[in-house]
Amino acid sequence: MNLHSIPSEQVQSLLSALSDVIVMTDAQGQIHDIQVSGKELQRLNLTEWKGQTLFAVATLDSQEKIRQVLGTAQAGAPNTWRHINLLGPGEVDVPLQVMSVAFAQSQSFWLFGRDLSGVSQMQRRLVDAHQSMERDYLRLRHMEARYRLLFESVADPMLVVDVAQRRVMEANHAAQSVLKDAVKRLPGTDITLCFEPASRDSLDALLRSSQASGRTETARVRPLKADEDCQLHASVFVQEGGPQFLLRLQPMGSQRGAKSGTQAEGEWFSNALENAPIGFIVTDRGGQIKAGNTEICAMLGLSNISQLVDKHLEDYLARGAVDLGVLLNNLRQSRILRGFATELRSVAGVQLAVDMAAVTLVGDDLTYGFFIRDIRLGGGREKSATSGMADSVEQLSQLVGRMPMKDIVGETSTMIERMCIQAALELTHNNRASAAEMLGLSRQSLYVKLHRYGMVSETDSE
Repeated sequence: MNLHSIPSEQVQSLLSALSDVIVMTDAQGQIHDIQVSGKELQRLNLTEWKGQTLFAVATLDSQEKIRQVLGTAQAGAPNTWRHINLLGPGEVDVPLQVMSVAFAQSQSFWLFGRDLSGVSQMQRRLVDAHQSMERDYLRLRHMEARYRLLFESVADPMLVVDVAQRRVMEANHAAQSVLKDAVKRLPGTDITLCFEPASRDSLDALLRSSQASGRTETARVRPLKADEDCQLHASVFVQEGGPQFLLRLQPMGSQRGAKSGTQAEGEWFSNALENAPIGFIVTDRGGQIKAGNTEICAMLGLSNISQLVDKHLEDYLARGAVDLGVLLNNLRQSRILRGFATELRSVAGVQLAVDMAAVTLVGDDLTYGFFIRDIRLGGGREKSATSGMADSVEQLSQLVGRMPMKDIVGETSTMIERMCIQAALELTHNNRASAAEMLGLSRQSLYVKLHRYGMVSETDSE
């Protein structure tokens, strides 16, 4: 190829296209001129390097490479590309792949450089991603080790069961000991084979109920070849493989305490509180929980009462310290509280509308007993609180704390309007035309209001 026939300006364009930066130096590495064509390098204003030496603008690990590059060019040896790092303005590293060419007539060297900043950024991101993966892997190993330690150290038998196939996936040492007569190896066994045939319907109903509600459910079952029944607590959690059941077996004797030959006095009373279909909590004077029953654990999504003990009641109230302050102040003044409407917040963040009653308990230390009822299981009060309709002044007052005052004022006008319509219909013996005239409404407006308040069925004619 005859390069002498190419005009000088085209040679300059050719060199700029083949390299991102061209540096002209002498034998000592002092920079006499520099030409930058790369877009990324143009932003760094590398022309400030003029008058300095390559060794002054190079990083420590690249200075020896620069000597080798210049020495190779001066000796006339075959040129090779070398990777060096230079310090740009602002102490920014400029990674370059350089090759040097010596001109004997002018005792000068030309360094042709290619910008490697894109490759360097990709390498840095790759290293960061690899380190992040290593940290995540190490964290998962530590989490699994803690899980194994806790799972095996629990005194109660614990089982992890696949929701779809109903097969045991994991079992702790206590479960292996209790169910050793049922099967030789628990993992992979159908969970129904671990219980007596008479208890399998209860087991199936328990698993279905827990899966449908998402809460901790409890049933009474008997393990295979066991002497007595036990309480089986079931909850659902989701892992990478899909939803799974966490089952905990609790012997009936552990709930009632150690039994002597005859039933202890008052045991029926504590047993009733433990198995009552209403939540029960005992706290100290500051609201710290000391005891509770199975139903309150189900409401809060807990599997064991030990997870509730020593926690504060305000942690599970939707309005926290505000509700707890009202409860404790009323108990200090009157010792008994009834009909306190509020909301519980489960560990999963689900809010549950409840009705609370409380009593001051007599003992060496001042304690309070709280009875908590899920109003979804109740009757008329739930309708007034959740649907926004108040049928009387008493029900209207129960909305305080559940709704803003602006909405309660709106409820007042709604209640008055409904009562006026009912009174007009009673006076006119359900004659809607007369009732509309008495109320100063058109028949169509009255008919709309009757439908709004559910005072007429859709099949009724006007």
